[in-house]
Amino acid sequence: MMSEHISKQFDAELEAIRSSVLGMAGLVEDQVRLAMEALSTGNVAIINKVIEQEEKVNAMHVQLDDMCIHMIARRQPAATDLRMVMTVIKSVEDLERIGDKAARICVRAKNIYDAGKLQVPRFAELDHIAEDALDMLSKALDAFARLDAIPASEVIRDDSQLDTEYRALQRLLITIMMEDPRQITLTLDILWIAKAIERIGDLAVNIAEQVIFLVKGQDVRHKSQEEVDSVVHAKREE
Repeated sequence: MMSEHISKQFDAELEAIRSSVLGMAGLVEDQVRLAMEALSTGNVAIINKVIEQEEKVNAMHVQLDDMCIHMIARRQPAATDLRMVMTVIKSVEDLERIGDKAARICVRAKNIYDAGKLQVPRFAELDHIAEDALDMLSKALDAFARLDAIPASEVIRDDSQLDTEYRALQRLLITIMMEDPRQITLTLDILWIAKAIERIGDLAVNIAEQVIFLVKGQDVRHKSQEEVDSVVHAKREE
């Protein structure tokens, strides 16, 4: 009876951790969307909101790390449970970094509008890669919520397309600077934002890889897409 009680407590603690991750994930996803809105509108209230939310994301990161450390120390989880805790530790680190990118995008947006630059060069392309990165993030978080390796593998596949679009935008922005030196300062800001968006996609891939590790028990980092697909469609290991 005592063993059953301890088991139920353990399950409740794991679910509390998982729910907290999803809460942090929702906040971070909102930050990225708001950051892009701030860039397109120059809305100071939105810029300040995202920057202020970074402190909340940081606090959630610290709290979840603490919960995981105590879980390992008290419960000594094994197999799938240990993979869940390790996935959370690594994923919240990536979520915190995504939130940091969103806040920094807002700082750049503020600099752009404070300098009186009301038109962002190549914003349509910038917005497009942001939507792609957000789609990857949403898919990775949904994969975590559902413990589903299939959408996680799709995130990894999507990364090559995002990288291609980022490099194309990078070439366009470099061309702008070469043709009009007066645009260099502004274009460098946009180039930095584009790189931040590309990194958000990379961090979404990290989360997707952790989901596959959690569900399948295999580390797919540095593996080819074919190897990832093979792991995803193989029988689950415990």
